[in-house]
Amino acid sequence: MKKIILIFLIFAFFTNIASTKEPVSVIGKVVENFVLKNTENKYISLLDFKQAKGFIVIFTCNHCPFAKLYKKRLNDLNSKNSKLGVPLIAINPMDSLIYEDECLSDMKKVAKAGKYNFNYLQDATQNVANMFGASHTPQAFVIWKEDDLWIIKYSGAIDDNGEHPEKANSFIANAVNELLANSIVSTPETKSFGCSIYYRKK
Repeated sequence: MKKIILIFLIFAFFTNIASTKEPVSVIGKVVENFVLKNTENKYISLLDFKQAKGFIVIFTCNHCPFAKLYKKRLNDLNSKNSKLGVPLIAINPMDSLIYEDECLSDMKKVAKAGKYNFNYLQDATQNVANMFGASHTPQAFVIWKEDDLWIIKYSGAIDDNGEHPEKANSFIANAVNELLANSIVSTPETKSFGCSIYYRKK
């Protein structure tokens, strides 16, 4: 497993050099409501979750080796936090014309195999990923409801140990716990990396 992770890290580094940009903070940005299709062919909107205090939004995909490490952790995050009014939504922004295994039919297979207990949505136009400023998968955000607006409160990595979840410090869990306690998120941004999202030219 360590060898696989090392190979992936080297691959991710070199494939991301050409597209590396100075990161722009999105903390405090307002996120508009969106509607996307999930793996059960249902259209899902933020407005469907009437009692939600916030959302954990994870941009992920089928093929990325690093994203694959987090399947169980995403289930666990949703199991715990959805009961507290903070459901998890996973969004696949990958261009299925470039990556054939990112089509909705393959997303359905991945969701079934991983026994996903959360909505796995296809961002076919990449408009939602662009709105969040997502650059790769997996990339995590926490948005929170303030005066009927959804505000980005956290952006970055899911946790700090992809290979060993039992040793990981969950940035997502910390952010959600602080927001539920009406506190300011102590670490609103962390550095994350993974497979690049290549945006189609409009």
